[in-house]
Amino acid sequence: MNGSFQFTWADIAIFVLFVISVVAVGLWKSRDEKGSEDYFLAGRGLRWWLIGFSLIAANISTEQFVGMSGNAAMHVGLAIASYEWMAAITLVVVAFGFLPYFLRAGIYTMPEFLEYRYSSAARTIMAVATIFIYLLLLGAVTYSGALTLSTLAGQAGHHLSLAAGALIIGLIAMLYVTAGGLKACAWADLIQGSALILGGAVIMIFAFQKLGAATEAATVVSPETGAVAMVTLSPDAGAVERFWELNRPRMNMFLPATDTILPWTALLLGLWIPNFYYWGLNQYITQRTLGSASLAQGQKGIVFAAFMKLLIPFVIVIPGIIAFNLYSNQMRLAAVQDTAKSMALYFKANPGTRFVELAEAPSDEQLKTWPEGRYLLAVYPDEAAVRAVKVHNPWVLPIPRGVYDSLQPARFQVFTTEDHSWRAVHPGLAEELDTYNARVEEAARQAGERPAVEKLIAFKYDTALAQLLGHVLPQGVGVVGFVMAALLGAVVSSLAAMLNAASTIFAMDVFKKFLNPQASQERIVWVGRVSVVAFTALAVFLAPQLGNPKISNSIFTIIQESQGFISPGILAVFVFGLIVRRGPAICGVAGLLTNMVAYGTLKLLVPELQFLNRMAVCFGLCLLVMGAITLARPLPQPVEFKQQSAIALESSQGAKLAGLVVIVITLSLYAIFSPWGVAR
Repeated sequence: MNGSFQFTWADIAIFVLFVISVVAVGLWKSRDEKGSEDYFLAGRGLRWWLIGFSLIAANISTEQFVGMSGNAAMHVGLAIASYEWMAAITLVVVAFGFLPYFLRAGIYTMPEFLEYRYSSAARTIMAVATIFIYLLLLGAVTYSGALTLSTLAGQAGHHLSLAAGALIIGLIAMLYVTAGGLKACAWADLIQGSALILGGAVIMIFAFQKLGAATEAATVVSPETGAVAMVTLSPDAGAVERFWELNRPRMNMFLPATDTILPWTALLLGLWIPNFYYWGLNQYITQRTLGSASLAQGQKGIVFAAFMKLLIPFVIVIPGIIAFNLYSNQMRLAAVQDTAKSMALYFKANPGTRFVELAEAPSDEQLKTWPEGRYLLAVYPDEAAVRAVKVHNPWVLPIPRGVYDSLQPARFQVFTTEDHSWRAVHPGLAEELDTYNARVEEAARQAGERPAVEKLIAFKYDTALAQLLGHVLPQGVGVVGFVMAALLGAVVSSLAAMLNAASTIFAMDVFKKFLNPQASQERIVWVGRVSVVAFTALAVFLAPQLGNPKISNSIFTIIQESQGFISPGILAVFVFGLIVRRGPAICGVAGLLTNMVAYGTLKLLVPELQFLNRMAVCFGLCLLVMGAITLARPLPQPVEFKQQSAIALESSQGAKLAGLVVIVITLSLYAIFSPWGVAR
């Protein structure tokens, strides 16, 4: 079967040359590193332009290109850009509110600052918790990159498993991080950061060209209901006019308070928490600023990154929205494999359903003529037979006999939808599900048990980027190879940043702190390198597990929600420690543990509370607990942050002015894409 595109020799040559260049430059620039400061913090010599590009490259990965564009393809639309535009304001605050304290302390890691301010116990709790969260992040970033490679390989007529894609990505990142540390990452990021922005712009341009040539497209009629419609496009309308008319309802930064992904209420506080944690207290981001040559260089670099954050939605979010306009049917087909399992489970749990029918290896004619509105569970002998089936109808669900037989519904099994569009695409089944779920939930309540939950999806939104790459880029001139190289660079740079950060925390906050306090510089660096290899192996192992649809239909949501177990508590502890100088040492431990317990409890007992709002509640609770402790047992003298490094701490006035400009532009963008601005 021919795919949507083919790699040519020009694509392969550009791709290979890009990978070799990134690894070679990173290793060459880090060839003189000697001790732990050189390996973990690039000798504290990074200049502003290198810091800026490195921050963006470490941040922007297929988590954004895949996950954020996937959220944009949903009803969420442009609103998902809040993760980028609010980050611009956050970065400016970090540059002038947080960074001076961190550089004055001369720390290697963010957990180390908690010992500087609070206690060794607070440092240890943050270090261990951060390492565990990083394991998930390493797996998630590797998975999203492997998913893109796997999808593209399928469109080109080849089979590449998630495991194989994860191995390729992991090995490339591990190679230069193990050898060169932060300096290798920073110089590799300079190439990869530039390429990913340019690559995103290339995708956006060709996506608009494709939209301009289309005759019909899908539109989300209402973000509140998720209603989807196919509309015929006016031949006289240009690409930009078509985009606006198709997507006007989704060009609104403020979603209803009831939205499960990004309600407008989260913009008041909930979204600020992961933003401040991520940009100000997250090791794999702050490690670049801790390696600054001076405070002024660090501030200039951060503000430079803040300006670039304003551009990111235009090269990631807008293409994701167009992907749904053009390829919504392909996204439904991409979800067939996941839908087959969930519908098979529903058929077994509710055999009287009117919307699912079972058939043993149906004929090609039956597959071609199967009507819309009812699912056909087509059971085949094995996986190979399923892959051989050419499915062009999203209502046909091929499934291997072994998988079908292994599915057993729980005693009380309910079925939920991940996004609004599902109910719009399957209104009859949605009504039946409501009746079925109500009956099961009542039975579970009477039995005193909690029902098991199975998620149903209509579209594989995380394939939005892959749909664009497979359908809009020109073939045979090397463009596909360059964009693929830029995307690979994006995931590799983020993975490399996380590997470097995780190894730094393990080496400095665990190994040197507890296992071998007298270790030599060479020994500490050796431990860092070994831990990079170990963390890479774990990432490659975890990545395929995250492809399970029972976890989520959006890898971006997985990452953001999981970090809530630590981010509100860490932010609360740092902010409280900087502002309330009489807070006793116990506040550090109390704040961190309060958040972990409260966040898990709320997730279990109040699952309907959107996770960003859950973060806001936990953040406030942590501050209350630490405030109460301080009132009861204040320090006799306020904490003094003494300078423990030789770095120049003079602030940059030029960066401060540029930061104010960035804030004004950001607020203007929110005004333009508000309900009032969009209405005009």
